[in-house]
Amino acid sequence: MANSIGNITRLPELRKRIVYTLLMLGIYRLGVFIPTPGIDPDQIEKIMKSGTILENLNLFSGGALEKFSIFALGIMPYISASIILQLLTVVIPSLEKLQQEGEVGRKKITQWTRYGTVFLSVIQGLGISYGLESQSALLPGVGGPSFYFLTVITLTAGTCFIMWLGEQITERGIGNGISLIIFAGIVTRIPAGFRDAWVNKDQYGEFLGFALLLVAILLMIAFIIFMERAQRRIPINYAKRVVGRKIYSGQSSHLPLKVNTAGVIPPIFASSILMFPATILRFVENEQVKAFVSHLQVGQGLHNIIYISLIVFFCYFYTAVTFDPVKVADNVKKHGGFIPGIRPGKSTADYIDKVLSRLTLGGSVYVAAICVLPLVLAHYFQVPSTIAITFGGTSVLIVVGVAMDTVAQIESHLLTRNYEGFLGDKGGKFKGRKR
Repeated sequence: MANSIGNITRLPELRKRIVYTLLMLGIYRLGVFIPTPGIDPDQIEKIMKSGTILENLNLFSGGALEKFSIFALGIMPYISASIILQLLTVVIPSLEKLQQEGEVGRKKITQWTRYGTVFLSVIQGLGISYGLESQSALLPGVGGPSFYFLTVITLTAGTCFIMWLGEQITERGIGNGISLIIFAGIVTRIPAGFRDAWVNKDQYGEFLGFALLLVAILLMIAFIIFMERAQRRIPINYAKRVVGRKIYSGQSSHLPLKVNTAGVIPPIFASSILMFPATILRFVENEQVKAFVSHLQVGQGLHNIIYISLIVFFCYFYTAVTFDPVKVADNVKKHGGFIPGIRPGKSTADYIDKVLSRLTLGGSVYVAAICVLPLVLAHYFQVPSTIAITFGGTSVLIVVGVAMDTVAQIESHLLTRNYEGFLGDKGGKFKGRKR
């Protein structure tokens, strides 16, 4: 490991990418502590303690919401806009055609996603600013249209800046920028989560309960790593080839299909969809709306049902978007390969699709169980909501998944330049979730 870290310093390009990524994440963390003008921090603290929906959003924003900083909305509006565009791509043929036009189409869709981010940030900013005024969370003399305008501009600009940081990290740094920003926000909350777990250990079993919590977290991490690297290997044989006077014997290979092809995207998308309306409705002064929002609190029955349904949907949806069995079957056929017992062409595509559908079902059940089960258990064992959310399955899954992807990218940079990877020559190449 020490030798592998030393190899990173010998690659100027990789070193610059890592330093650039850390610098951008540092700028993001700095912005978390810049407050939005006109807000009473004491009132914000009281509001934050009144609902786990806000605690969940605060976790994804890296603590920016509890300070109501310029990054209070976090990256969730961008993720919501991405979801909408991807769903529309499936429904609208012109968008699907645009997506298939390569780099030009991708840039156009990215531009529309940015416009959608601005629109959703404005809507969410208006809802939150109105709610804060109605709950007297403003400093004396602050309020009215001027406060709405200033708050909307500040929060929208903050979200757009985070979006820009994420794109810069993806392009010039290492790893996926948006995922790393969410990763950084969750990781920075972990020390405070351990502190709260120790201070409140009397609520769930004193020292023994705290020890069991640590063991449960370690077991969950180990299980996630195992499942994220699990794959179904479909055997592929290649026929003999005659090149000139030489006959090359057929070779055997395999097509690896991940159990969880979608990675951390489903829980992130599901959380974004649930938190966007709940955050706005949270500030509406209506008894029926308040009753509905209370059922959307993290860990409640309605929340769990919707959350599980969204996770399963996005597991299938994102797998269908990123993996095309027809193209894979065509590529296998072009290279003279075939699956034993399966005819090349359409039959191969149908077989791969059948296997992938079954794997995705198992992967979606695994992701849903990891994200929901810890919250349900925490509810029965009376673990405080802040601790349950910080160390819940969603948080751990995102942290572990993003860390694995980032390490895999660093590993790829090292191996392409003939350097030993993190696991050494004997350990082989470290495989991220997308490999």
